Amino acid sequence: MKKYNYLILLLLVFFSMGCEVKVDTTAKEIKWDREICQRCKMIISNRNYAVQIINPTNGERFYFDDIGCMVVWFKEEKLNWENEAIIYISDATTGEWLNAKEAYWVYGAITPMAFGFSAYKFEVEGKTNHKFSYVKEKILGSL
Repeated sequence: MKKYNYLILLLLVFFSMGCEVKVDTTAKEIKWDREICQRCKMIISNRNYAVQIINPTNGERFYFDDIGCMVVWFKEEKLNWENEAIIYISDATTGEWLNAKEAYWVYGAITPMAFGFSAYKFEVEGKTNHKFSYVKEKILGSL
């Protein structure tokens, strides 16, 4: 009888390994003028500053109209997956989705919620280019 119990247990382990769910972490197109910012509840219509984040454990997506809304939202919600979050930001010039943690950030833009940071795929000549950690620090310091 014990042999059958071990066999059943072994089969359950193999089946559970085959059922692993893959989380889609690719950037998706936002439904412009329909999607709502998770924090401020404004409609997302400006394609130059939109943000989308993905919870890597369950694939849940959240959208924001400004990087500042996303940074403040994480602080307000006290979510334990912030460091693992997959964050995409629109390139302020091309609208291409960029990894926000690898983008070049410039201050001085007129953004939807007036946080002033815009992201770019390449360094912007003649401007001070910042890292994502600087952007978060400045936004949180302005509260």
